[in-house]
Amino acid sequence: MPFRVLHRSRTRSRRVVHFASTLVAAAFTIALVGFTGMRSAEWSPREVEVIRSMWIGSAGNLPRDPSNRFADDSAASEFGKALFFDRRLSTVGISCGDCHEPGRVFQDGTPLGHGAGTTARRTMPIASTAYSSWFFWDGRADSQWSQALGPLESSVEHAGTRSLYARFIVREYGRQYAAIFGAPPSLGSIPEAGGPLGTAAERATWNTLSRATQDSITRVFVNIGKAIAAFERRVQYRESRFDRYAARVAGAEPQTSAELSPTEALGLRLFIGKGNCVSCHSGPMLTDFSFHNVGVSGTVDARPDSGRKTGLDQLYASEFNCLGAYSDARPQDCALSKVDPSRNDGTVQAFRTPSLRALPRRAPYGHTGEFATLAAILDHHNRAPNGTAGTTELKPLGLTRVELDAIEAFLRTLDSRAVVEGGTPLVRGPR
Repeated sequence: MPFRVLHRSRTRSRRVVHFASTLVAAAFTIALVGFTGMRSAEWSPREVEVIRSMWIGSAGNLPRDPSNRFADDSAASEFGKALFFDRRLSTVGISCGDCHEPGRVFQDGTPLGHGAGTTARRTMPIASTAYSSWFFWDGRADSQWSQALGPLESSVEHAGTRSLYARFIVREYGRQYAAIFGAPPSLGSIPEAGGPLGTAAERATWNTLSRATQDSITRVFVNIGKAIAAFERRVQYRESRFDRYAARVAGAEPQTSAELSPTEALGLRLFIGKGNCVSCHSGPMLTDFSFHNVGVSGTVDARPDSGRKTGLDQLYASEFNCLGAYSDARPQDCALSKVDPSRNDGTVQAFRTPSLRALPRRAPYGHTGEFATLAAILDHHNRAPNGTAGTTELKPLGLTRVELDAIEAFLRTLDSRAVVEGGTPLVRGPR
């Protein structure tokens, strides 16, 4: 074939291929454009209802915490805020606010928590946790106040003892404490360092105290937690761009002009449909507040982390659970009273479903921070590998790269801040 004819033939072939590629790209663009600006009439009735349920405006008022009669006491909240940011409430110069940083939506952005040592799990954000019945990744606490106590006695976090904290409160906050909780015990009855946890010497000191003295010290310790919880329950997520869109689609705020891009709208449709994300990340906090095995094991002291299985055992044994003597709740008001312990064997390597609110600000992801990016954790859920124990609840989704990218684009519309509702501005406590 002459060169000129051959050149024309190859040029024509390239034009055909280019034209076909353009048609495919145009078709995909048209498909995406169909999602942009979607109003309630363009979503199915079921989709509208799901979108409405995910809207932060559907959350309603904060639920009561019957286990903490000081939960909505403004003086207790202000006291709790002071304690939350006071670095003297530890033996290593850290505060609650150093791991739950306001500027990082009340978490720390590291794979594992750091205090006196390194924890075995990721620091969970505390925003909007007042809606939950379970705390920590394994649910080993069932109130905000009992969760706040755990790090204080942990040897790798605040590393203190009950008597040390009681002495600190009497010495530094005695008048403020008494105005809320009543007079604390005298310093003369409180040893320098003693508690049921800690070093052998600290435990030995604790065991020399009478039961009545131990109880008076523990009540001060418990009230520290209840004051911090009164502050933490006011930490709430603000609305996201998705919420403004959802309000319009649901007809709650029809005047808003919020839109999603074609890719974001496709991601939302996949999130509540083919991706099945909404089966766990549901409701206005985008979590079912439950526990699921999703094939991520992590480790605790080089052993596979059993998650909820061990967490529930610890909760039953805790003196600070909702059913215990330090709770203000009636037994029938406690979520723990409704749990069937015989079914706990099915919760091996199940971990609490985190909220997806402010997700773009909260990398890395997973209970040990093993996923550096949203793309990585989406890929994990798409492949559905099994963990080292139990059986994952995930099933392979078969999502394409385009679909995964669309879901990620939607997740980024959930970006928002976490703020303290009411009260005085946040300030750092003394070192």
